[in-house]
Amino acid sequence: MNLGMQPRLLTLSNTQHQSLRLLVQSLKNVYFYVYMEIAIIAHDGKKTEMVQFLMDFKALILSRDIQLIATGTTGKHAEKAGLKVAKYLSGPYGGDAQIASRVAEGKTNMIFFFRDPLDKHPHEPDIAMLMRLCDVHDVPLATNPATAELLIKSI
Repeated sequence: MNLGMQPRLLTLSNTQHQSLRLLVQSLKNVYFYVYMEIAIIAHDGKKTEMVQFLMDFKALILSRDIQLIATGTTGKHAEKAGLKVAKYLSGPYGGDAQIASRVAEGKTNMIFFFRDPLDKHPHEPDIAMLMRLCDVHDVPLATNPATAELLIKSI
């Protein structure tokens, strides 16, 4: 449907361009603050560490209304600690892949994945895929409590 208007190219000065860029960044920050989804995953030997980490930052998680999602068993541990968590399948049964798909869809904003590097995992290909997708889609990924603390303090 043409209403007789021709599209025009908008020309902005450097100052207007900078102002527009700042506005867009502010809107991104508002969205990031309004809705943030963090995935939590922990190998068996790291689940206690994950729960302790979550309890240390529970006040921040609740005050920012952060939505937690998790692989099945990690989610059960977090729920027992009093957190609200949307649970997916256990990692070896496809939970890592389910969370990876949320990363690819742009739904998950950050991942805390406390890995046990000294143990073998039958679902290693899913873990590698999840980590690769975080790199591809520029999603912050913490694989240990020290890095997770830096990330959660930045929000």
